Amino acid sequence: MRPPSGDQHELSFGEYEATITGIGASLRRLTYRGRDLVLPFEVDSIRPAYSGAILAPWPNRVIDGLYEWDGGNYQLPINEVDRQHALHGLVVWLEFTPTRRTTNLLQLIGIIEPQDGYPFRVELRITYRLDEAGLRTSVAATNLGNRPAPYGVGPHPYLVAGDGVVDDWVLELAADEVLTVTEDRLIPLDRVAVTSSELDFRAGRAIASTVIDHAYTSLARDQQSRATARLTGPNGTGVGMAWGPECGWVQIHTADGSDRAGLAVEPMTCPPAAFNTGIDLQSLTPGSTHRAEWTIFAVERY
Repeated sequence: MRPPSGDQHELSFGEYEATITGIGASLRRLTYRGRDLVLPFEVDSIRPAYSGAILAPWPNRVIDGLYEWDGGNYQLPINEVDRQHALHGLVVWLEFTPTRRTTNLLQLIGIIEPQDGYPFRVELRITYRLDEAGLRTSVAATNLGNRPAPYGVGPHPYLVAGDGVVDDWVLELAADEVLTVTEDRLIPLDRVAVTSSELDFRAGRAIASTVIDHAYTSLARDQQSRATARLTGPNGTGVGMAWGPECGWVQIHTADGSDRAGLAVEPMTCPPAAFNTGIDLQSLTPGSTHRAEWTIFAVERY
């Protein structure tokens, strides 16, 4: 019998191993030397919420599920019932088809068909590759339709630094600004400096009891224009995630509803409510392709 999360695709390289599922092109498991780098879920279970899924054609929220685009008004299905928003795109339950597979590489394809609230046809080609740098993921989105389509993308892994829970781990994130939100519905308000706030992790510090569900920006980058977040446990081992310049935002969430067992680190090409504000929202013209990439890697003690 096929698992609820679809076909299971196993990858390995050196001491890394990963499992990708067909439903949502989701990262179900990633280990290094047998140590979990992401919060796994069981093969015989339905994927918990958005764990490991690809979020497209938008990450995060569309407020009230309503947006304007190219002279039209659109209403998306509301799937975040308690806050009345459209959350995390349209492909988390889409079945992706493998087009190429080797021991360390998997390519998948899925198509967003025109539908209520999103009358655009967009092809997603997702590549997972394990190598010495860790698990590299790239997403190429191509507009197959005849008019521009609004588009954004990001992943939703829950990173794991080792034993214990989020409270026990140290987060290092070189981001100068954070997006404030309303307490009840998480509607974006203002970009503010993280200086002297409990949301400042630039120097690296224990998360402890801090509750985080915020998008960060103004990210420090290396010579390859990559930003990085690192999460380490008390023994110095942990996990890191790096992403390219196309992702100018990263959502950090302490997963308080799941016993703080993992830290969601979600590089995004646009901020929450981008369909409402237009901030960093891609206009995917007919025939054009947008690409984004990120890597999850093991952190060993210094």
